[in-house]
Amino acid sequence: MLIELSGTAYLWIKALHIISVIAWMAGLLYLPRLFVYHTGAEPGSDKSETFKIMERRLLRAIMNPAMIASFLFGGILLANLAEGYWEEGWIHAKLLFVAGLVWAHMMMARWCKAFEADANEKSETYFRVMNEVPTVLMIGIVIFAVVKPF
Repeated sequence: MLIELSGTAYLWIKALHIISVIAWMAGLLYLPRLFVYHTGAEPGSDKSETFKIMERRLLRAIMNPAMIASFLFGGILLANLAEGYWEEGWIHAKLLFVAGLVWAHMMMARWCKAFEADANEKSETYFRVMNEVPTVLMIGIVIFAVVKPF
């Protein structure tokens, strides 16, 4: 245990972690939906320019800070794990799924830049499929964190 938290402090850190994860997930679930609609907008049109603003603000003002907060509070919780937890498989599986969310976040940032430059080459169908990736990863994370199946 690297950081020893009192019961109340632990609960506050846990609450802040959950709040930041919810905010991050909201962005991860909404941004690909914006991309779906953006693919149908003519580059340079008012509609396309509006989507660019929405995507950029969602990524920079909500998703990036929420991801950082999730890692900060989650890191404190990880540092406070009792002895023996690192030998259990569920924590490694959960962190693997979290790495998947980070990958999805980075890909969305890349796609946001492509739309910003009017250089998107992905289809509406592609973004519809990618819209489901964060949901699948979230389900895995919750199952491993709550049920601890192994």
